[in-house]
Amino acid sequence: MRELQAQVVVIGGGATGVGVLRDVAMRGFSAILLERADLGQGTTSRFHGLLHSGARYVVADPESARECAVENAIVRRIHANAVERTGGLFVSTPVDDPGYVDQFLAGAKASGVRAEEISVGECLRREPRLNPGITRAIEVDDAAVDGWALVWGAARSAQEYGAQVLTHHRVVSIERDGGQVMGVRCVDDKTGEEVSIECSFVLNAAGPWAGKVAALAGCHDVEVVPGRGIMIAMAHRLVNRAVNRCNYPGDGDLIVPAHTVCIVGTTDVAAADPDHLEIPGDEVQQMLDAGEVLVPGFRSSRALHAWAGARPLVKDNRVSASDTRHMSRGMSIIDHQSRDGLGGLLTIVGGKLTTYRLMAEHAVDLMCAQLGEQCACRTDQEPVPDARGKPNHQVSDRFAEREAHRDGQLICECEFVTKDLFAATLAANPRASFDDLRRQLRLGMGPCQGGFCALRATGIAVETQQRSVAEANQALREFLMNRWIGLWPILYGDQLRQAVLDAWIQLGTLDLAHLPEAARTPEVANG
Repeated sequence: MRELQAQVVVIGGGATGVGVLRDVAMRGFSAILLERADLGQGTTSRFHGLLHSGARYVVADPESARECAVENAIVRRIHANAVERTGGLFVSTPVDDPGYVDQFLAGAKASGVRAEEISVGECLRREPRLNPGITRAIEVDDAAVDGWALVWGAARSAQEYGAQVLTHHRVVSIERDGGQVMGVRCVDDKTGEEVSIECSFVLNAAGPWAGKVAALAGCHDVEVVPGRGIMIAMAHRLVNRAVNRCNYPGDGDLIVPAHTVCIVGTTDVAAADPDHLEIPGDEVQQMLDAGEVLVPGFRSSRALHAWAGARPLVKDNRVSASDTRHMSRGMSIIDHQSRDGLGGLLTIVGGKLTTYRLMAEHAVDLMCAQLGEQCACRTDQEPVPDARGKPNHQVSDRFAEREAHRDGQLICECEFVTKDLFAATLAANPRASFDDLRRQLRLGMGPCQGGFCALRATGIAVETQQRSVAEANQALREFLMNRWIGLWPILYGDQLRQAVLDAWIQLGTLDLAHLPEAARTPEVANG
């Protein structure tokens, strides 16, 4: 058994978890983060990519709106490389209540969220594909954010301050001595090694899984309701700004540009298990129909991938347990000292990626108060390493990078991933699966969905001796299996043709189903 020591252990490697780790480390505490999979593999990677201006919540949740308005500006600055300043529009379509617009504008003014009405003509000039029947339009400060780039930036910042990040480490128990946390035990799922970490404080930022983690310390009935939502990526930027329907937040009323695609979302249904999230066919059709309301012809565009994510919503006794749409999006910090008589444990749930830094600040403030420490938060002042001296991300950045290294061999034409870049990232992350590398490189996220580039990546893994032939075959099959989860719900049109071509290559020419592989349990993506 490996034995480690730290003052603080953070559980959960999503945006909130790495935000907490960064805050703890910047205040001078020794800290270790434990994540059972890869960073950003759960809720953080399964959202629509919107950096909220707060406008979406000015009527439904004014407090969340105010928090988003402040944090939006901070995140743009400290994560410049991860944020594209697209701007946003709220539009009233022919099927929306025209009276809601005035209510929306009043709510924005009361919440301190910038919202400026523009003419319909100007709106259509900026976004010519929008429904020509819109009656009113409002400009807001929404933006697009790459959740993976944000998470890795915060993690690298924490590591600069001495924190450790242990991915693929599954927590099996939180050790306590009477009414005080004493440590954490976990298992390295890559090697099977048991790890014991002595600590004095645990910060539980496991999102939809936070209730299960709290139960490991004997703190039961932490009621986190996973709110399942599905999203669909379309193959083109049908809009260049985040576009919302100007109505009370509902299903499929949002389209967000993300890199070279756009994302429509989202549904909101209570889920029983955040590890098993359905992508129902009727909800896929619902999203495509919703896209048509904002952008006529939306259905005729190529759908690339569908996925489901689980929002970590705090159970709200004011609404039905299944009514996740009307549960608050605000953050909640559970103090297990006052609630359960256990010192040294806090659970952080709720909130949004936009407010991840603020959630971390509040949680670490409370931890410091309980430890009798006076340490000011500085996470709003210092950009993460990946963002220092850089302007905000632009969709053309990958083209500029490619031009600067035009001699490099491309292995993924869709996302401009070169052989050297893939080999270097694999060498720096020798334990990573191809799916883990996708989150850093965007490998296989274009129209072929890994049909061509995954085969090339497999060859490079063997050529560079990072994987044996059997291990590389296994990595390839796992990668394609995880891509398939999001492909089968949208098999129509061009993406169906692509899937058939990929199948001919993989199962026919290469006989992938019968390649020799390493003997181990496949790693399946959450959801």
